Amino acid sequence: MRAVVHERYGPPDMLRLEDLPTPVPTAGQVLIRVAATSINLSDWETLRGTPFYSRLGGLRTPARPVLGSDIAGRVETVGPGVTRFRPGDEVYGDNLALKGGFAEYAVAPERVLAHRPAALDPATASTIPQAGVIAMQGVAGTRPGQRVLINGAGGGSGAFAIQLARRAGAEVTGVDNEGKLDFMRAVGADHVIDYRRDDFTRTGPYDLILDLVAHRSVFAYRRALAPGGRYRCVGGSTRTLLRVLTAGPFTGRRIGVLAVKAGPDHFTPVADRCVAGDLTVHIDRTFTLDQVPEALTHVGEGRARGKIVIVQPA
Repeated sequence: MRAVVHERYGPPDMLRLEDLPTPVPTAGQVLIRVAATSINLSDWETLRGTPFYSRLGGLRTPARPVLGSDIAGRVETVGPGVTRFRPGDEVYGDNLALKGGFAEYAVAPERVLAHRPAALDPATASTIPQAGVIAMQGVAGTRPGQRVLINGAGGGSGAFAIQLARRAGAEVTGVDNEGKLDFMRAVGADHVIDYRRDDFTRTGPYDLILDLVAHRSVFAYRRALAPGGRYRCVGGSTRTLLRVLTAGPFTGRRIGVLAVKAGPDHFTPVADRCVAGDLTVHIDRTFTLDQVPEALTHVGEGRARGKIVIVQPA
């Protein structure tokens, strides 16, 4: 099979398209012919090996040579003990532990997969499992009339989070670079901020801050929160995450890291809302397998408006 491989941490231009043996599913796994793989910021971070926590499982060299966790495709074969799927089933899921989506075939544990709704094509389905779950859990508990700020709102999780917060009745402020301001407005943000020009921590106060690219001081976040407000981050620099974990409880505000719960029980409700038309999937661009380096660069440089998807012929 063809696969995009990285054997060391570094920039996208070190990726190589190679011929590898097709993987064989073991107990509890299925082999998927990949139709689409959406790119997440976690793919960019694992490629580069920074922040440092992206090297978990592979301190000096990558633990998995083929990136890509949010996949959609067709089951080719199943390993021993698999009961929920059979060859020919259309599936999708977040294969974060094994990755392998930037290839023609990937193996995944059956527990991370769900049957793909017929109303969602593979590219659309592949955008949901990681980004949709982060967004839904990140804005959970939002109530009508609350003020919500989403930092990094112009990307995949951010586009879902804007919609979910608006559906909950919140007044939403989106923060990202200048090139995404119109996109955030189109998705539904009431207000937008270019982080390069304005400091969002000096605006507000907000009842909820969902920070998808945390890089600021814990006490800067504190001043942007209303009394009783919540700050949750997922992603960002190692230094910031450590400060949130250690100093957050002493700020007098509810400041912490979002512990994301993954799996079909969490992403299928997002997919159901997409099927119902309550949420819209925003795909900026699609790329082919041999364009993975270009696609990762597009995400890593902050240019993606919504999701970027690698698509492969049926």
